[in-house]
Order: sequence, then C-alpha cells, then structure tokens
Amino acid sequence: MNRGDRVGIGWRAPLAASIYSHLDRIDLIELVADDHFRASRRQLRALRTLAGQVPMTLHGVTAGLASISPPEERRLARMARLVEAVQPVSWSEHLAFVRAGGIEIGHLAAPPRTEAGVEAASRNIRRAAMIVGAMPAMENIATLVDPPASTLDEARWVSGILEESGAPLLLDLHNLYANAVNFGTEPAVLLLRMPLHRVTTVHLSGGHWIPEPGSSGRQRLLDDHVHDVPPEVFALLTALAARAPQPLDVILERDGAFPAFPCLLAQLDAARAALAAGRRQAMQLREVA
Repeated sequence: MNRGDRVGIGWRAPLAASIYSHLDRIDLIELVADDHFRASRRQLRALRTLAGQVPMTLHGVTAGLASISPPEERRLARMARLVEAVQPVSWSEHLAFVRAGGIEIGHLAAPPRTEAGVEAASRNIRRAAMIVGAMPAMENIATLVDPPASTLDEARWVSGILEESGAPLLLDLHNLYANAVNFGTEPAVLLLRMPLHRVTTVHLSGGHWIPEPGSSGRQRLLDDHVHDVPPEVFALLTALAARAPQPLDVILERDGAFPAFPCLLAQLDAARAALAAGRRQAMQLREVA
C-alpha cells in the first residue's frame, strides 16, 4: 500500500474508549465539527490533546455551502474557532443545502444541478475558506430524489464546483454507489467520471434497501451509516486507488447500531486491503506501459 494512505474512523462517543484502546490500528480520526462548536476551553484543550495523539480531521454538516444563498458566517466563524483551537490536518463539508428561506430542513439535500448552482457553490466555498483559513474538502452526497430543474448530471456538477472553487474532493463511495444504483448508472462508470485527481479523503459506510413508494416491488438504497460497508464499496475503493495516485485518507463512518469493535477494525483492515489491491493494479499498469 502507498505509504501516504491512511485509514481511520469517525469519532463517536460510544466508540471513544475502544478507539483510545486501539490507536495502534487507527491512522486518523474524523470529528463531526458541529457537535463541538460550543465547546468550552477545557473541552477544546482535550480535543487538541487528542489531535496530538492521532491525526484529526473535522467534518462539518450544517454550512450548506451548495446553496444559492450565501452561508451564515456565524457558522463559519465557529468552524474557524474550532480549527484554530484543535489544529486538525484538514476540514470538510458537504455539497448540499440544509436551509432555505430561513427554514432549517434538518437534512443534507441535493440542490438543482445547474450552472448557476456551480457559480454560487464555488463562491460560498471560497468564502468559507477565507473565514476558516483553509479550503474545505467537499463531499458528494446521497439523494433519493433526482434534483428537479437540473441541467447538469452529478459528475459534471461536482467537477464544475471543484474546478471553479479550487476545493479538493471528499469522495463518499457509498453515496456514489447509492446514487448510481438508484438512478440507473453503473457505479464504476460514475466513479471514473468524477474528478479523481482532486480526491484527498474517502468515506466508507453502509446502508439498506427500502421499498420505492408507488412502485411494484422496486427498491432504493438508503445511505444510513448503521450498516457494514458492502463488498461493492470496497471494490470501488480498489478502483479508486488504482486510478488516483495521490495519498488517500479513508474514513469509516458508523453512526449507530455499533457492532463489537473488532468488527469495525476488520472493516478498517478490509479498506487497507482494498487500497493495497488498487495500488498493485496501478503498478502493474505502469509496468505494462
């Protein structure tokens, strides 16, 4: 495996003791930033200490940077405070909107994929980078509804935003897989259409199938973060590692229904094996060429 690749896990309170006990098998951790925006100075010192023990990245969920409207600067100021206090290796947000007309929808929603949306999201991302002091990696999101009024497909929309803003990509492979199977695209084809040269971070998670309303037996894949990573997503990680030579930070996301920690460690090992397989494929292709 490329020496620059790192494999870690999302920090969750029920997993904290087990994470501390197995830091020798965890390369980095990802903290949900919004949970700590109001942290006290003592709590911030504890987070800084943790970040000194294992590389930490911060993951935001409420900025809504893919909105047409500008983000709320008070939220970005809180992120800036947290970044300054904790000194993470990176931070990230979602290509989503979370509010409209002053109403919080409580969900990461996919906006219409349009040229105007590309311009607005790029502007918002650059503003966020200016306030926080570092460019965020932007994550592709899962959606059960193909955004209405879209004039661009997902890959072109994501690529346009990242090229115009200069932001790196946090590639959530289960989100990509779910969107592909739900909307009739081959996952491997969608992967290759994404701007893989901009990927710095990868999310792995799982989901489950749900009935499609009004259909006769059709199902859709719901990304829920409470199931194991499926084999198809590990296969996408191998394909990514074969085509993206840059070092990758891979994070296992699990938000509930936690299995015994050895099961999560086994998924981290599976991610390392998938990365190694992809790196070997890349080496073999270079040798043939």
